[in-house]
Amino acid sequence: MKIGFIGLGNMGAPMAANLASAGHTVTGFDTAHVSVDGVSPAQTAALAATGADIVITMLPNGEILRRVADEILPVMPAGTVLTDCSTVDVDSARAVAEQAQAAGVFALDAPVSGGVGGAAAGTLTFMVGGDTEGYEKTKPLFDIMGQKSVHCGPSGNGQAAKICNNMILGVTMIATCEAFALADKLGLDRQSMFDVVSTSSGYSWTMNAYCPAPGIGPKSPADNDYKPGFAAELMLKDLRLSQMAAISANADTPMGQLAQSLYETFVETENGRGQDFSAMLPRFEHRSRS
Repeated sequence: MKIGFIGLGNMGAPMAANLASAGHTVTGFDTAHVSVDGVSPAQTAALAATGADIVITMLPNGEILRRVADEILPVMPAGTVLTDCSTVDVDSARAVAEQAQAAGVFALDAPVSGGVGGAAAGTLTFMVGGDTEGYEKTKPLFDIMGQKSVHCGPSGNGQAAKICNNMILGVTMIATCEAFALADKLGLDRQSMFDVVSTSSGYSWTMNAYCPAPGIGPKSPADNDYKPGFAAELMLKDLRLSQMAAISANADTPMGQLAQSLYETFVETENGRGQDFSAMLPRFEHRSRS
């Protein structure tokens, strides 16, 4: 296929490189004008999209996605696919999908899980909203960039799945970190804590696969001085998106709201920016109840 790839940052660059390595013709654009192996550079987003069968975007937020859509949809022929892999607000995803539909272009919102490591390894999970025909056209590319893609329904549902998943992740990581800090203060050895919880009803991904305690369980960012696998500020972004959606849908999400507040404090006033989101554990270690 001929693929336009817009947004060649930490996630987009390895995704585009994997597509090129698989034999697809990839033309890329990024405002930083970076170089990616196998990807032909374009000077504008519109030039990257021109002549492409599928255009993939990986962008910072919904406002930028809307601007890029304004630029590229006029040059995309009917029947081509705009696949946005960014994590953005549901309203922006649905607005761009309506704009694409009016232009005769299929639109997918396909945010990812798996982080930079998954992007490089081609093991991402894609949560996809949008038309079934557009999904079937893009699925061969999802299979190159990731290990799994799930079609979640109409436009916006991919973003809905991502923010619901990451709301659970944020809340669960806070609970896991709180539990380790409490165990410390009660004199319970961390390894004993892990051995019990990881095989009982407290089992969770944050405990078993991404343990926030250094030296416990499989290797995780905690074993690398909390250098980010998934940065705390990105968790905050996703929690804010979850609460924007909750307000729009009139949904009661008190735990998600509290998790957002805690990560806001951590990132904005407690030097959490630039650390992994599991660095909540040392935060709780040094805090008392009052």
